[in-house]
Amino acid sequence: MFRDKVAIITGASSGLGAVLAVALAKEGVHLSLFARREEKLSETAEHCRGLGVRVITVTGDVTFVEDCKRLIETTMAEFGRLDFLIANAGISMWARFDEVEDVGIFHKLMETNYLGVVHCVHSALEPLKQSQGMVVAIASVQGKIGVPLHTGYVASKHAVLGFLKALRMEVADVHVLTVLPHWLRGTDLRQSAFGKDGETLGESSRRHNKESISLEDCSQAILKAMQKRKSELVIPWKLRILPWLQLINPKIVEWLVKGKVKEQNNN
Repeated sequence: MFRDKVAIITGASSGLGAVLAVALAKEGVHLSLFARREEKLSETAEHCRGLGVRVITVTGDVTFVEDCKRLIETTMAEFGRLDFLIANAGISMWARFDEVEDVGIFHKLMETNYLGVVHCVHSALEPLKQSQGMVVAIASVQGKIGVPLHTGYVASKHAVLGFLKALRMEVADVHVLTVLPHWLRGTDLRQSAFGKDGETLGESSRRHNKESISLEDCSQAILKAMQKRKSELVIPWKLRILPWLQLINPKIVEWLVKGKVKEQNNN
């Protein structure tokens, strides 16, 4: 399924994006890697080239429509096709809503997490139709449930899931896979999350606990879901019960989620 196909990965300079790039390169996928940090992006690209595939890098920001158009145009000029768009770029927050001092962070969260997906998908749709390709959106289980300290992040991920559910019904010749992981360890998502003052938490942020998912495990699960052409992947699988439990007894879900967030906040 993968050999000699072409994939775009946004947010490919570090974290899950970089790990996915390496995993796909091992499967023989040629890569177009996109991120804001040119130096880190080049490191990921060199690693993947060492695995024997063609790799290009495009520096830009998913919040800018023109950058996303340039990404697709550059990819098509280099490879002549596009099989997978992996929309991975994202930012988070960690603050109570009633303590937020700069509501501008909500605009930034929506611009990156939601509109960033829209911008990339819109530009990539025609090439993906031609190849009967796939959109793989790295969303979050928080796109289905509320989580305290993450109001803006939760809203942006709900928007992503709603957009892709509607897109799936409109565009039958492009497959859509939404990935809903638990907290991931080994990323800088929490360090780069917005705090109440609108600044990133940086090194002051705490680490996720042992229940978090490794990037390697998450990456392998995504590749398997792509091969099976699944529409949704929840990682770990046990979290699939939460949306159903929320319909039956939302108070229990609130209690469980509050408890887990409290544990994370104390780590």
